[in-house]
Amino acid sequence: MNNPFDTLQTELSEIKGMLTELLNQPKEDLSNKFYTINEAAGILKVDRQTVRNHIEKGHIQARRMKNGSRILIAHTELFDSLNEIKSLKYKR
Repeated sequence: MNNPFDTLQTELSEIKGMLTELLNQPKEDLSNKFYTINEAAGILKVDRQTVRNHIEKGHIQARRMKNGSRILIAHTELFDSLNEIKSLKYKR
């Protein structure tokens, strides 16, 4: 009769190998990544107008493209401003 713990030990070893592989993958450099208002709204799980309002209030710094139609938000700015907005929310 097979020991049931042998099966568990094998599966745990496989999971450990997969986790090690995931942890050793190179990290993506997001410092140069920009998001549109739609993408930022999706990441923050808010409406597009909410993102626009925060840009207008100055909570989120955004750049307008040369043609003036697209607005882009830097990755670091989006997540730094998210932390500031949360702290403003709880200061009230």
